[in-house]
Amino acid sequence: MAQSLNRRGLLFGGAVAGAGALAAACTGNRPKENTAAQQPLSAGDNDKAGTPVTIGFSAPAADHGWISAIAKNAEAQAKRYSDVTFRGVQPTNDINQQISAVESLVAQKVSALVLLPNDGEQLNQVARKAMEAGIPVVNLDRVFPDKLSYRTWIGGDNYGMGVAAGHYIGKKLKAKGVGNPVIVEIQGIATLPLTQDRSKGFADALKTYGFAVTAKQDAKFTVETGNQVAGNLLQAHKRIDALWNHDDDQGIGVVAAIKQAGRKEFFMVGGAGSANAMREIKSGGVLEATVTYSPTMASSAIRLARLIAQSKGLTDLVERQVPQSITLASETVTRDNVDQYLPLGFES
Repeated sequence: MAQSLNRRGLLFGGAVAGAGALAAACTGNRPKENTAAQQPLSAGDNDKAGTPVTIGFSAPAADHGWISAIAKNAEAQAKRYSDVTFRGVQPTNDINQQISAVESLVAQKVSALVLLPNDGEQLNQVARKAMEAGIPVVNLDRVFPDKLSYRTWIGGDNYGMGVAAGHYIGKKLKAKGVGNPVIVEIQGIATLPLTQDRSKGFADALKTYGFAVTAKQDAKFTVETGNQVAGNLLQAHKRIDALWNHDDDQGIGVVAAIKQAGRKEFFMVGGAGSANAMREIKSGGVLEATVTYSPTMASSAIRLARLIAQSKGLTDLVERQVPQSITLASETVTRDNVDQYLPLGFES
C-alpha cells in the first residue's frame, strides 16, 4: 500500500513539475513575479504531531468479517498518532442504540466523528445534530442522504466492483474464444442499493464484450447461504464458464460448495478482498481473483477526521481543505499481485 501511495505521489509531483515547466516556457517573457504564483503550495508533513484532537467512532456490530475489520482498522490507525484520542462507542445493529451512542459522543464534544451508520437514512438526523454542534462528521461507507449531515464522505465503489469483475471475466472469456458463455452471479442482499450497483456495474462491463449474466441469486452475506445458493446454481447449470461472487465472507461457503461438487470447468471471481480469498487465490484453485472493497477505508476515515479537526488539507492536493467526497477504486487482486494485497486482507 505504501508503495502504491508513493507512486501516486511521484506521478502527481511529476505532473506538477511538468505543468510548471510548460508554464515557464509559455510565459518566459513575463516578469518573474508572475510565475511565482504558479508554484504549488506545500501543506507540510501531515504525519507530524499537531493540535491534540479527540475522534469519536461508531459502527455496526462486528457480525461480519468486513465490519469487524472496519472497527479494528479505525482504532489501529488512531493509535498511530500521539495527538489523537480515540473514543469508540459500543458497536450495535440496533438503530436506536447507535443514535444514543452518537448523541453521547456529541455531548462529550469530540473534535470530529467518524460514523458508519447501520442505515444512513435513519442516522441522518443525529449526524446533522453533530454537524450543527460544530463537530465535523466523516461519513464512512453508507452515505447519509443529506449532505449537510457530513463534512466528508469516504467509501468504496460498488459500481466499480462490478465493472472490475466484469472486465476480468469478459477479457478472459474473450481470450479463450468462448462464445455464448454461461456466467453466474451470486449477490449479497438483492434489495440493497449497494448490491444493485454492483450488479449494474457487472452487467455494463460484460456488455462491452457482448456477454450477459445467465443466472443470479443472492446469498445474504452469510457463509451458510452462500454454500446453499452455490449448490443450487451448480445443480441447475451443468456447465458454467465463469462465476462472480459479490462477497468474500459468503464466498467461503461458495468455494466449499464448488469443491464438494468437484466442479473445475469454470473460474471464479470474488468480492471485497478478504485474506481468506487471497489465500485461496494463491493456492491456484477455482477462485482466480477478487475485486476489492477494502475495510482499510476506516483507516483513511480516521486520517481524514484528524486532518479536518486540525484544519489541514491533503498534501498531494493543491487545495487547502480535505475534499467533500472520496470514492476509493476497486482493485483487482490476482495470483500475480496477491502478495502485495494480502497484508491488507481482512479475516472472514
